[in-house]
Amino acid sequence: MRVLVIGGGIGGLALAHGLRGAGVEVSVHERDRAVGSRWEGYRIHINPTGARALNALLPAGAWQEFLATAGPGGDFGFLTEQLRQLMVVEETIMYPDAAEASEGHYAADRATLRRLLTGGLEDVVRFGAEFVGYEQRSDGRVEARFADGSTAVGDVLVGADGPASRVRGQLLPQAVPVDAGVVGVAHKIWLDDDDARASLGRLGTGMNAVQPNAPCFLFTSVFEPPAATGARPYVLCALVARAEVFPSDVTELDAAALRAVVDVLVAGWHPDLRRALAGADPESRSAVAFRAAPPVPVWPSGAVTVLGDAVHVMPPIGGLGGNTALRDAHLLSRLLPAAARGDRALPDALGEYEAEMRDYGTAAVRYAVGQAEQLLTPGAAATAATRAFFRLCAAVPALRRRAFASGWTAPAAPRAWERSPASVNA
Repeated sequence: MRVLVIGGGIGGLALAHGLRGAGVEVSVHERDRAVGSRWEGYRIHINPTGARALNALLPAGAWQEFLATAGPGGDFGFLTEQLRQLMVVEETIMYPDAAEASEGHYAADRATLRRLLTGGLEDVVRFGAEFVGYEQRSDGRVEARFADGSTAVGDVLVGADGPASRVRGQLLPQAVPVDAGVVGVAHKIWLDDDDARASLGRLGTGMNAVQPNAPCFLFTSVFEPPAATGARPYVLCALVARAEVFPSDVTELDAAALRAVVDVLVAGWHPDLRRALAGADPESRSAVAFRAAPPVPVWPSGAVTVLGDAVHVMPPIGGLGGNTALRDAHLLSRLLPAAARGDRALPDALGEYEAEMRDYGTAAVRYAVGQAEQLLTPGAAATAATRAFFRLCAAVPALRRRAFASGWTAPAAPRAWERSPASVNA
């Protein structure tokens, strides 16, 4: 069996590691000219779902390198726009089994993680390969076509090519992601000195949500890399609001214009927070319109399938997108080797993957959209009630644990197949 993976992002590269480790021939076709040839984003939240997958798919040395380069996930705080702390949910409530590395909660720099995943696949990844379409051959195999006129033939083609997936566009043209009506403006605030960290208070540690009485919120998350890596610590900040709050061309604005837009939206917030957002790294400031995949109906299983954002793109709220892509790679890496050995028919293996993936992928999209709606519901009465409840939870640990125990654990809870031996080669 030969598997063609279209897209060398986190999900596609993790799948390649898993398949190669299981003895399945695989090639990855990535349109970027090289790793790091374009802006690769900010830190990524790795929850136990993602940690299980990385532990299972990566060679032992690469898994240890991930642990050595990732930072702690941290607790989750809720604050007012005046930086008054309402409540902090401890990491032990969010992820009670995190003492075990493969059930842990991490903050990883996306660019660092992608470079780590590319390591060991130098003879597998083909850069500069822009996918344009595929054809089903009469012998049951699939032929991928690229912009430079080259082709590749395999028994399976996996679309791991992101929200604008050309593989999905041909396989499932009805499954176009829809506008979620929400926009996020991201910032990177460097934490190079004690003064910068001190001015942020609680926002200088862990993850946090700043919730004003307005149709917006600010999510923050600290990336605190191990000192041995030499990487710079920073806070990722994302100001999220309904699209109508922003100018219609917000995703096309430059960093200076975005700074002005954000400053207007946070007028009246704590001056330290306003200064920190205004002083964020200009090159890191960007606006993104969030999209969400519609529920995808069952389709006939064949030689072509999809994973990650190619099929279940979701708002980056709750940090489930990358973890769900890693779960997809984990599952495919368990099922395809059996078909390669002849232990089961390929359509059956892909059909099992797609049924399971549709189930948890749709649930993850629904969760992310629901979180966005909950956080963007304004109103003085609702805000006052929420803040009173948070303060009560802060004062009563048992209530805090009961109220928030399932908020993070439920989306990351292991599925039946994830409870079996960690390695896909076991």
